[in-house]
Amino acid sequence: MRLDDPWYDALASGWGELDGTGGLVPAGPPGSVPPRRGHSAADIYLEVQRSEAFQEVRRRYRRFVVPATLAFLVWYLAYVVTAITAPGLMARPVAGAVNVAMIAGLGQFLTTFLLTGAYARHARLRRDRAALDLRWDTQEMTRGIGR
Repeated sequence: MRLDDPWYDALASGWGELDGTGGLVPAGPPGSVPPRRGHSAADIYLEVQRSEAFQEVRRRYRRFVVPATLAFLVWYLAYVVTAITAPGLMARPVAGAVNVAMIAGLGQFLTTFLLTGAYARHARLRRDRAALDLRWDTQEMTRGIGR
């Protein structure tokens, strides 16, 4: 866990801690976004949704997920269609009792694991930091609503 992560100590900060003078310790890092008065949570979330930073996170998500999903569906459907239309090909032995269908079926599992790893890596490198920054900004904006 990284110590510069704004969520590292988020549950502990601002929960009734006194600063030594009887006042509450301000929540969040120094220089944080001042709370906005007069905005509802719905207004704040709509503003964040319309922001360029949020749209960029969504674009990065779609740029990975749509092609990866389509590629996996084509690969899966090719396996099913081949099993139905070419049973002789799928029954062809490769090594001993192992045939083409078994190799392709295991390839489906392998593809699933590889795709999951690729998605996690993509999210970590391309979206997580930006999404965390958006979440932190949103929390800072909504913090002043209940006051």
